Amino acid sequence: MSTTAEPPLSLTYSPCPNDTFVFHAWTHGLLPGTPPVTVDYADIDITNGRAERGEGDLLKVSYAVLPWVWEEYALLPCGGALGRGCGPLVLTADGGAASPAELAGRTVAVPSERSTAYLLFRLWAGELVPGGVGEVRVLPFAEIMPAVRDGRVDAGLVIHEARFTYQTYGLRQLADLGEYWESSTGHPIPLGAIVARRSLGEERLAAVTEAIRASVRHAWADPAASREHVLAHAQEMDPAVADAHIGLYVNEFTEDLGPAGYAAIDALLGRAATAGLVPATGRLTPVS
Repeated sequence: MSTTAEPPLSLTYSPCPNDTFVFHAWTHGLLPGTPPVTVDYADIDITNGRAERGEGDLLKVSYAVLPWVWEEYALLPCGGALGRGCGPLVLTADGGAASPAELAGRTVAVPSERSTAYLLFRLWAGELVPGGVGEVRVLPFAEIMPAVRDGRVDAGLVIHEARFTYQTYGLRQLADLGEYWESSTGHPIPLGAIVARRSLGEERLAAVTEAIRASVRHAWADPAASREHVLAHAQEMDPAVADAHIGLYVNEFTEDLGPAGYAAIDALLGRAATAGLVPATGRLTPVS
């Protein structure tokens, strides 16, 4: 059934290549009969904040923010970022901390205090940084590596394409939090989630879910269709880096979280709740 008579839904996600690749077909009218949407691009710290304030119908947020928005927003089973070998990195400059213990009392830049990256960092630091770090400074993603390079912070917590580019800033990897998570739990890494306002109702939530899955499949079937759009929003990213970014973050979990995906999310939020870092949510219920 066509939903074109309904008012457009607001959809907010980052300008990163994985998001623009995934949502291109839906947001550019290439999927007839799907719900109409209006798009806004925003950094993860902004989208997390909007979700906490209840602003927007559909948002790409950090899995770490779910416990604070769970009553108003449902987790959709597709469209997000979850996988292996794609975790956040802790970076330092030459002459900086050479071990986790040396971060004690130091200043660390992070992309969002509600981000999954920061939640993983807190779990990791709680085990390996005696007494904890000093100041935590929230910076836009694009400013973190320059801040570490220039000595304005002692370390930086980075995500996404920084995995491929940090060496160009003269930085080195102190820790791979994905390796930490996978080795200690066996689960893939939950990074970014797509949430939808529960008040949309079951029928519209189902239509949105199918639209996202159709958009993912279209992107895989015809990657050239979105390429110009992806590169236009990639902040002068090298095309090869954009391709690597998409290849890493758009995977089988993007189309369907499945049992392994939900188990990973439950493990992350359960461990964090036990550590007193987030409110308890209970087990997540898929929207299908």
